[in-house]
Amino acid sequence: MKKSLAVLSLVAACSTSGAFAQAPGTGPVKRVLLVSVDGMHAVDYYNCIRGISTVNDGKSYCPALAGLNSTAINYAAASTSKPSDSFPGLISIVTGGTSRYAGVYYDVAYDRSLDAPAKTTGNGLAAGPCTPGGTPTGTTTEYEEGIDIDQTKLNGGAPGASLTDGGIASIDPAKLVRDPANGCAPVFPWKFVRTNTIFSVIHQAGGYAAWSDKHPAYSAVSAGNGPGTLDDFYAPEINSNVVPLPGVVTPTGLSCVTVPDPGSDTTAWTNSFQNIQCYDTLKVKAILNEIDGKSHLGTATTQVPTIFGMNFQAVSVGQKLVEKSNGVTGGYLDAIGTPSPALLSEIKFVDASIGEWINELKAKGLYDSTLIVITAKHGQSPIDPSRYIPQLNVGTSPATLLSNAGFIPNSESTNNPTGIGPTEDDVSLLWLKDSADTDAAVKILEDNAGPTGVALGQIYYGPSLALNFNRPTVDPRTPDIIVTPNVGVTYSGSTKKLSEHGGFNHDDTNVILLVSNPAFKGNTIFSEVTTSQVAPTILSALGLDPNALAAVRVEHTQALPGLPPLF
Repeated sequence: MKKSLAVLSLVAACSTSGAFAQAPGTGPVKRVLLVSVDGMHAVDYYNCIRGISTVNDGKSYCPALAGLNSTAINYAAASTSKPSDSFPGLISIVTGGTSRYAGVYYDVAYDRSLDAPAKTTGNGLAAGPCTPGGTPTGTTTEYEEGIDIDQTKLNGGAPGASLTDGGIASIDPAKLVRDPANGCAPVFPWKFVRTNTIFSVIHQAGGYAAWSDKHPAYSAVSAGNGPGTLDDFYAPEINSNVVPLPGVVTPTGLSCVTVPDPGSDTTAWTNSFQNIQCYDTLKVKAILNEIDGKSHLGTATTQVPTIFGMNFQAVSVGQKLVEKSNGVTGGYLDAIGTPSPALLSEIKFVDASIGEWINELKAKGLYDSTLIVITAKHGQSPIDPSRYIPQLNVGTSPATLLSNAGFIPNSESTNNPTGIGPTEDDVSLLWLKDSADTDAAVKILEDNAGPTGVALGQIYYGPSLALNFNRPTVDPRTPDIIVTPNVGVTYSGSTKKLSEHGGFNHDDTNVILLVSNPAFKGNTIFSEVTTSQVAPTILSALGLDPNALAAVRVEHTQALPGLPPLF
């Protein structure tokens, strides 16, 4: 009997929560390939498959994505998480939940119920005391490269690891924030996330789960059952020193055997338009190995995963970077999203990578039984280059004002010379020493709302915050205040960037979202959806109950609408 994903979702919604409809992959969809192209907007997809008159002679510059378009449902009004950062963006995609439920606001955030790590992190989150069973002092939380054993190394410093083999073993437990209510135990990434994920549900039901990402900290996708959930996890550190990659050639033919852009700042792969493609290619090849039924490095025979995928950083770098060493500037040329040559190269690279996967799936006879989901953890703002303002060059930031007023905890304060700093990009998340100071803090912000102040767009606090997030007096992770600046403003003084993400505006949140299978007839849906709907859609496609996800049950997250019968 033919069943659409929508029908499967309806059946699942009526099932006992946590029950499995069937073993994963025993229906027409045997596996799901989940891809995040970080930064890629819906308009980027629109432009690249249809072409722009001034680019590539007006022809499509994404042949692989254009080919998928004929068998894909395109959600043109898809919105990512708010805040639109990588960590909450990813967790929303894989849990079906918002920050309100999952408790994830940013890679670097704050928790009033936790204490500092035993050892200062690589990015400067200071070590501090923790008393088992004692009253917590509160601490900035860090889940990025700073918790690696050695963040300068591509493998994160994992003992005995090969050059590129970053993963869970790269995490230094002493650099993790600690929970006094749990004997001051370090809070591993999968413990930090408050709900389970599609990886844990699929693995628990007997499926094989794999994921590749940019930090070992993103093993957070195993939340629910812990790291054993991930049968294969690969996370070479993106913010490590750039090194030659023996035997690595990108899908567009760039050799990485020697560092292709040695004149750039080689302290991170994100500092170069070329080097970032070499980094992403490591994960692209991991997916190819997994399609072939091997481990991510291809060194062991395993099985083709039931759920697998990765995130790309190349487009995000192409949108943001000003590479001063060679005078190349990325970003867009106008408000319609015409890509600069540098950004165009990154988009073509991602498209060629997706094309390699499609060809390999076809070669292995797996394409017809694979559901491909392509989305993004976040967008990037602004698209229009004329709107970009690095606010610290002309004014100040909310965290700076409130730090000077004495309202911000030391670990978040701009006046802490060795700290990791506040959570500000084109959004400002503000945790106060005392929530009772919220009104006074807001008055300071409003008194400095002009262009030479904080270029204030909107302030969320009190009732306006409580509409979408838990109240900060109830939830130790909720910011007291969220500030979204005017479009194009970032709370930065950097001359190396053209844009940022994290905020709530359209360019931050309106991302690509495609769901494709050869049995589908291409269609575009214009009603608003969220990337959190990807999680219940994936479980439904695999014949599993979406209500096995706690966030789906609590927040009533629905599968994506309009999906046709699979066969």
